[in-house]
Amino acid sequence: MLKKLLKGRRAAASPAAAIPDGERVYAIGDVHGCAALLDRLLAKIAADDADRGPARTTLIFLGDLVDRGPDSAGVIERLCRLAAERPDTRFLLGNHEEVFLESLRGEPKALRMFCRIGGRETILSYGVDAADYDRMDYDELYDALTRRVPADHQAFLGGFEDLIVIGDYAFVHAGVRPDTDLAMQRGADLRWIRKPFLDHNGTLEKMIVHGHTISQDLDVQSYRIGVDTGAYETGKLTALGLESTSRWTVQVEANAE
Repeated sequence: MLKKLLKGRRAAASPAAAIPDGERVYAIGDVHGCAALLDRLLAKIAADDADRGPARTTLIFLGDLVDRGPDSAGVIERLCRLAAERPDTRFLLGNHEEVFLESLRGEPKALRMFCRIGGRETILSYGVDAADYDRMDYDELYDALTRRVPADHQAFLGGFEDLIVIGDYAFVHAGVRPDTDLAMQRGADLRWIRKPFLDHNGTLEKMIVHGHTISQDLDVQSYRIGVDTGAYETGKLTALGLESTSRWTVQVEANAE
């Protein structure tokens, strides 16, 4: 009897995470240059949103729009247009955008790291020939990159956010440091953290929705939901839908109709 009573008290003290009334959110996982999948997912989200009826809908991109996939330039151009059409669209800065921007600013060692973590595909998507890429030294590569990446793309990426809070949810790229208040989180942790966050055992200030770490499908835990399904290698791009206390998945796959 006592165990049942305590269980009921715990349940009452921990209600399901909720989005404020009248709002709807779609949190979109790491796109990584997969422009064709992005177009299909946006169309599917639009249809899903319309079917669910009126709401104030926010799209949140969880970061890592660039690198590894074939068309990072196309992804950025598409989302620049989307942001102009839908001011309610918000973007989180991923670790890949961070290194891309540092490379464009000429930060020491940034371009080398960028190329190691999938930046080659991003550079090629801006019109650098693969044979030229292979023969260039880093100074030549920097000159080619800065000539080809439009200023509006750089400004767009430079305006991305570190953390977004809506209702009982906090949206970040990689995760949070579990022993630190949300208001005190370091940008480096929000964009790069893995093990201390992923291995956490317990609750947090908010339900954390994140990308950065690939899982087969939504990775739903007691304190976090991972939305990165590895689009560039699995052909699967995923969004998490949220409204009130409801959650659902919107997903597209490269090998599906």
